[in-house]
Amino acid sequence: MTAPGPVRVGWPDVAKGICIILVVLWHVVTKHAVDLAGAGAVTDLWVTLNAQLLPLRIPLFFLVSGVFAARAVLDRESISWRRRAARLALLYVVWVLIQTFVLALTPDFDTARATSGWELIAQLTISPTNLWYLLALAVYLAIGRLTRALPTVVVLPVAFVIAAVAGTGLIPDLGNLWQLVQNLFFFLVGLRLRAVVERFAKDIRAVGALALAVVYVGALAIVAVLGIRLWLGVWPALALLAVALGVASSVLLDRHVGAVARPLRWIGRRTLPIYVLHMMPLAFIDAGLRAAGWRTSPVLEAVGPVLLTGVVIATCLGVQALLVRVGLGALFDPLQVTDRLAPRLVR
Repeated sequence: MTAPGPVRVGWPDVAKGICIILVVLWHVVTKHAVDLAGAGAVTDLWVTLNAQLLPLRIPLFFLVSGVFAARAVLDRESISWRRRAARLALLYVVWVLIQTFVLALTPDFDTARATSGWELIAQLTISPTNLWYLLALAVYLAIGRLTRALPTVVVLPVAFVIAAVAGTGLIPDLGNLWQLVQNLFFFLVGLRLRAVVERFAKDIRAVGALALAVVYVGALAIVAVLGIRLWLGVWPALALLAVALGVASSVLLDRHVGAVARPLRWIGRRTLPIYVLHMMPLAFIDAGLRAAGWRTSPVLEAVGPVLLTGVVIATCLGVQALLVRVGLGALFDPLQVTDRLAPRLVR
């Protein structure tokens, strides 16, 4: 009789579920809802709400990714980080190519897509598309590995300074390159301070989470009133507060609100297909509604983004299941192809 394996901690999957939902919601609002005929004050509120969550969704995603990658990257004998980085880099290339051709069918949809060979080369290198998270994570894994011998007290302050500079808007507007640069810090926090993050998650209580929420909302208000969003160090400091609040909220949901945590965990374990696919069904839905002369109303403005986010996520998971069923699962793990080819190439 074999001993049961370690129980998977739930809160990181809850956090990932929250983050991917917020990513899809952000794109639903900014790339679809804002341009609908009849959109007004309610849509503006959605835009404002989503903007307040900018310091949360991607930094929290990278913090959790760093926690998950810690053993593979920091273990001296481990080579699994190479496979992770290679898989992510290949995924980025594959889905940029797919998205380029698919989004050509919806030319009026407001998102970056290559229209020439040079633009495609730029998007694959220095001007990442909306799929930039995949490329960033591959780069972060390599940086984490290359700097593993350096002390944490050196690595994290340097990464914070880099994030602070990126947060001032000084980096040229090359797609999402600025996001790739400024979010390295949060991946390295998860990577280097995994034990600290886990201890924080274990010890957090509702009072502490409430205090974090109050501090975060207060900080957002101060930044907005003073107009200091682009001041050096403000963005990463805000994001640190948001990430702490995100971890605390995910832990409390996982610990006390199972009815909410269970579907979030389920979605959090399926973020890849949602992330790589979601822009395409959103583009087709947007094109269809506009062709039909769709006009929104205050009630639809209020509930539409939530409903459409759910539809897009369900569509992504359905498409992924279909692709896997017809033998195209390698689209979500290109190393399946290289692993099959490798033995033949050796012969």
